[in-house]
Amino acid sequence: MVLKKITWKSIIPGCLKSESSSFPEPKQTCSQRLSISDLSNPGSPISFSDLSSSIFNLHVFTLQELRTLTNDFSKNNYLGGGGFGAVYKGFIDGKLRPGLKAQPVAVKALDLDGSQGHREWLAEVIFLGQLKHRHLVNLIGYCCEDENRLLVYEYVERGSVEDKLFNRYSAALPWLTRLKIAVGAAKGLAFLHEEEKPVIYRDFKTSNVLLDSDYNAKLSDFGLAMDGLEGDQTQITTCVMGTEGYAAPEYINTGYLTTMSDVFSFGVVLLELLTGRRSVDKNRPNREQNLVNWARPQLKDPIKLDRIMDPRLECQYSKEGSRKAAGLAYKCLSHHPKSRPTMSTVVRTLEQLLELTDTPIGPFLYIAPAKGKILGGLEKKGDESKNEGVEIKNGNKCEGKEAGIKEKGCEHSRRGRRPRRRVKSLRYRAVYSDTALYKTLGTSLYFPRN
Repeated sequence: MVLKKITWKSIIPGCLKSESSSFPEPKQTCSQRLSISDLSNPGSPISFSDLSSSIFNLHVFTLQELRTLTNDFSKNNYLGGGGFGAVYKGFIDGKLRPGLKAQPVAVKALDLDGSQGHREWLAEVIFLGQLKHRHLVNLIGYCCEDENRLLVYEYVERGSVEDKLFNRYSAALPWLTRLKIAVGAAKGLAFLHEEEKPVIYRDFKTSNVLLDSDYNAKLSDFGLAMDGLEGDQTQITTCVMGTEGYAAPEYINTGYLTTMSDVFSFGVVLLELLTGRRSVDKNRPNREQNLVNWARPQLKDPIKLDRIMDPRLECQYSKEGSRKAAGLAYKCLSHHPKSRPTMSTVVRTLEQLLELTDTPIGPFLYIAPAKGKILGGLEKKGDESKNEGVEIKNGNKCEGKEAGIKEKGCEHSRRGRRPRRRVKSLRYRAVYSDTALYKTLGTSLYFPRN
């Protein structure tokens, strides 16, 4: 049977019944997880009609139900978008369907003109319909009505790691929170890799790691996921897909794919958590645009490492922990796949870092940035600047009576003037917020023992 000749009606039986609001009775699952390879392999005893058994624990929504949940996909409910399509926030009340509790949800709608299509939508249904773990986003259901393809997930309150890590207008992520995120994401990947049928995530990056209210990491967007090596298989070769800056070199050069490709991508994200820099940043000098090429040679030198650590941490991090985390990132980013650690080893290594006690303790304090001000400078309009001479630059705040803001910043030794007192900026002081609590609670602040 040729894949191209299979219609969507034969793949998803539930698509034919979108007019009905009745929830289909669950079918008996196969003893082994169903995968896309099972459907495409001509010699497999599993047919396309068996797909319904892989989604027995998912709710089938109608398009009208999802319109109601999202206020007709209102702009006010818009959360973001990507290659798959737009994502909207919705709310399910307890009366919509038996067994479905009231809860906020995220509804992702496939853009028919986007870079991803039916195969990616189907991959998410197959993988997330069967794989359940606290560090994977929970897929609640789907909609397959006419040409419409939508997915309904649990709503994850704090958004993506990308938003939290690189948003210069929000508080910096504290050191221990970054470690917690790394541990959670590593556990999610380890779970995928240790399945009886291993799963290669293939698109691990900060924008695909979501954070709940307690900063527990959850992997999302399984559109590019695929089954890993099984039995006597020695390699998987496929067309290169993913995101620039995160893909492993052997995958880019040859299409050769293993679970170690995910380990490399994890090393890139760990490096982003350490440095506060994006994997690829075209706004930086040429030699610093690719984070891995620029930072990896410096990871084993403690002096150089301190220089490339995220300045927003303001040195409020464990020196020993940062060096061990950098050493782990160095191994994950090895150009030789066999030299990289497994994700289980990564989890054990990172968990040990949470036990270290040399994290500096600062005051529990958060100063919200004022409206109209831009970090690293000050936005002024009209005559407002005539009565105020304030500059925030490189973490220092200086005040003067004269008008204007000078490009050179605050000068502390001018002839005929008394040196001004250096006042330290408080804009990143939120990084101290968890260290004071950590002194009392220890690792139970992040991983309650109960």
